Amino acid sequence: MQNLLVITALGEDRPGIVDALSKVIVDAGCSILDSRMTVLGGDFAVIQLVSGKWNQLAKLENQLESVGQELKLHLHWKRTTPPKPSGDLLPYAVDVVSMDHPGIVHQLAHFFSTRGINIRDLTTNRYAAAHTGTPMFSVHITLDVPGSTQIAVLREEFLEFCDRLNLDAIFEPVKG
Repeated sequence: MQNLLVITALGEDRPGIVDALSKVIVDAGCSILDSRMTVLGGDFAVIQLVSGKWNQLAKLENQLESVGQELKLHLHWKRTTPPKPSGDLLPYAVDVVSMDHPGIVHQLAHFFSTRGINIRDLTTNRYAAAHTGTPMFSVHITLDVPGSTQIAVLREEFLEFCDRLNLDAIFEPVKG
């Protein structure tokens, strides 16, 4: 069985954070399997899935508190299990763009959760529209759609939902 650890880190953005965190991980004999790292406001946020032998992860866990203090990062970690096989789940991608206004993420999440559809990944971005400078909001979502779902019906309901909210949307299978 694969031994896994999820590590999150948050702290003031500055050069060298990724270098220092990745060095601690590799020095413990572990590997980064998956990660998301980004600047949010003036802070740098990290979430990583790390693998290693049981004793290597224990060594890493024992170092993380002092590493957090040294790097001035709020670090949290938790052992986790490998993902369960997706079985009959179909991966679908949703892209939405609209003028920015409160509640977009909640409305989208509510639409899918009431249909028993899991959000696997969600990324948002706020930006100024070209030429006009209008505040725009984009959302990219990866979904796990149950195989028993009638995709044509779901797509139609979703696009009608987006039309009512004045959201420009694309709903398509994940490619590759």
